[in-house]
Amino acid sequence: MERLGTGIGWRPEIADAVERMPGIDWVEAVAENLCPGHLPDSLRRLRERGVTVVPHGVSLGLGGADRPDADRLSALAERAEALGSPLVTEHIAFVRAGGPLTASPHLEAGHLLPVPRTRDALDVLCENVRIAQDSLPVPLAVENIAALICWPGEEMTEGQFLYDLADRTGVRLLIDVANLHTNHVNRGEDPAKALAELPLEAIAYVHVAGGFERDGVWHDSHAHPVPRPVLDILTDLASRVCPPGVLLERDENFPQPAELTGELTSIRRALEAGAVERVKTQFRSTVLAAARRAVPGREDEAGCVGGVPAGGGAGRRDEARDGAGPAGHETGAAEATRGAFGPPHPREAGAARQRLGLAQAALLSALVAGTPVPEGFDRVRVGVQARALAAKRADVVAKVAPELPVILGDGYRTAFLCYAQTQPMTAGYRRDALTFAEHLLSTGRPGDARARRELREWWLERSGPKPRSRRPAHRLARATRRVLARR
Repeated sequence: MERLGTGIGWRPEIADAVERMPGIDWVEAVAENLCPGHLPDSLRRLRERGVTVVPHGVSLGLGGADRPDADRLSALAERAEALGSPLVTEHIAFVRAGGPLTASPHLEAGHLLPVPRTRDALDVLCENVRIAQDSLPVPLAVENIAALICWPGEEMTEGQFLYDLADRTGVRLLIDVANLHTNHVNRGEDPAKALAELPLEAIAYVHVAGGFERDGVWHDSHAHPVPRPVLDILTDLASRVCPPGVLLERDENFPQPAELTGELTSIRRALEAGAVERVKTQFRSTVLAAARRAVPGREDEAGCVGGVPAGGGAGRRDEARDGAGPAGHETGAAEATRGAFGPPHPREAGAARQRLGLAQAALLSALVAGTPVPEGFDRVRVGVQARALAAKRADVVAKVAPELPVILGDGYRTAFLCYAQTQPMTAGYRRDALTFAEHLLSTGRPGDARARRELREWWLERSGPKPRSRRPAHRLARATRRVLARR
């Protein structure tokens, strides 16, 4: 695996600061925000300096019941080639549900949602990953995500799920230590146990990010400083393996460049602390192995030295072949060897897709359309997730259609959240912005006649087959000046 070094998430808001930041070996950019034929000047300059750029996808939905969309895969491949990237990354998540597979309305989450850690979900995910791998010109790495909710009836831990995924597909892993912390707070999962179960040799790189806790729930905001518990998990990981790369993510509430640089320094120190522990562990293992070799008969029955399998990590794969999972998780012989003998029969795989599709559609409908919460889910947590999705949706629509908050002023957020309660997203965010404007106009809002006229002009400008004006920026500037003059 190529050594990446220390990186930071490239965002337009901090592009200039990233270019000037010392010690940046590589950057990651959201793939869907890039146009291959018109790359931002900042990214082009970074590439000319030899800085690696990795496209990070957010819309494939590899954990969904449907097979990956060919157009989305082609777009991701095109961006990887345009950037000369050594790999591309995506998420172990579903982002949409419904449609022909389940004979139910198509719904978009607008964000990453967790997949159940079941054999059905693993079978579907493995097939989707293989499809993506065959369509991409460079290796694929997939990321563990943060979760607010737990699926009922899960059959594996996160570490076991990731281990089986990597074992069956050869996909690389993007390990987000901030997401491990999120799942520790929200789901009671032990980060150390997850790290112990991971196939460390499959790690492509690591994400580090901040968040905040409210009412006992951790929100992975990417808008706050990296907390100490996340750095401690990074140190734990670095004590087990030297990660090829580590990247700081920040998507909102961007601080001054000096603060970002300080966070990168803290990340490097956490890595150094882990490296020291790794060297100590390796030294102790070497000394203990030498001592045992000097005394005949001291090697234990399992062929281990001091509890460490002889031959390093090979023992873990031997366990899988003998019917135990990656962390001693007992499984049947058929389950343990499923990856070795290839994917499930097509008929079985199709049934797994439908079962998964029905489950995901029911959950997503409860989250975005207000239908009853499926049995087995924590209703309070589903409510927290639903509100988080609506808030995320309002934020992204404000970014893709910045004129709307200007036209509506302080009433934008309240109006959008009311709209989102009854109008689930069925297409992308740009379509959502238009539908929101249509909804307001059809209900006679906003109440201010001038704002309503500006909203109607904006909607007409963008809803037709081609723009009615060639100067949308001038129209926005005039609208902004009028709003500020009224305040």
